[in-house]
Formats: sequence, structure tokens, C-alpha cells
Amino acid sequence: MAAMNEHEAKMAHPRMAAGVLFFDAEGRVLMVEPTYKDYWEIPGGYVDTGESPLQAAVREVEEELGITPPVGRLLAVDWAPSPGEGDKVLYIFDGGQLTPESLAAVTLQADELKDFAFLSPDEINRRTIPRLARRILAAVEARSKATTIYLEHGQQPE
Repeated sequence: MAAMNEHEAKMAHPRMAAGVLFFDAEGRVLMVEPTYKDYWEIPGGYVDTGESPLQAAVREVEEELGITPPVGRLLAVDWAPSPGEGDKVLYIFDGGQLTPESLAAVTLQADELKDFAFLSPDEINRRTIPRLARRILAAVEARSKATTIYLEHGQQPE
């Protein structure tokens, strides 16, 4: 393997992840309770090599929830480096309101997920970590304004 030149050594090589916001009729957000974390998440996961963020979001929803509803437009992009995992770029897409048929068809990936629920903003703040809550709530707001938002650590840069 060829050695990296100085410019390549300075280039970021972020991990990418993609998730989907699904809603119920009251506008609450579907969240899942992972077996391997002590906080709730949105359906999604890491982007595989050669896969687009949208493709990853669709794949992860199918793997985690067993459903293939249409996934819509991009709501938010968050630059969120982590001391333990390095640079990360996170994408959140709009899954819209789940139909009763899709909801009835949800089958949780048993080795990864314990439960799912539709949560209000207050419940999101209580059940997940602050930066994820900020990211989700910013994406919900972007959806309500029919826009896309850029975030850093779950917040709009000043």
C-alpha cells in the first residue's frame, strides 16, 4: 500500500451514519431501545463502503424494524466528532407518518432492539443523550419548516 502524502494525512476520513425519523398522527417521533446502549436511538446505523447515506438508512430500517416504508428527503446533517470514534457525519432523513399497516408490520431485530415507542420532545430529552436529542429536535423543526439543517454537535453553528 502506498504511503499517504502530507495532504492525504490531513484529510478527514469520517465515519458516516444515517437514520430516519418516523412520526405518528400526533407528530411524535419513533425511537428504538437498543440492547447494547443505555439510551434510546432512532432507527439507523453506519453507512457501509460503497453505500449512500440514503441507501444505508433504508437498509437499516429494514434490518431493525422489518419494514420498507418510503424514506423521504434529507432533514439534517450533523458533524459530530467523537474522541473515541473520530470524525463522524450523521444524516437524518424524513420517513413521514407511518401507516397503520407499516406500524403493524414492525418486527424488531431481536438481538439489537428491545422496544420501540413514539416519543414527544420531553420524552426524547429524557430517554436519550443530549447531543442526539438536539439533533432529533432540530431535524423535527427542519421538517416543520420544509427545510434542511446543518448542525455541529447537534446545534446550528453561530
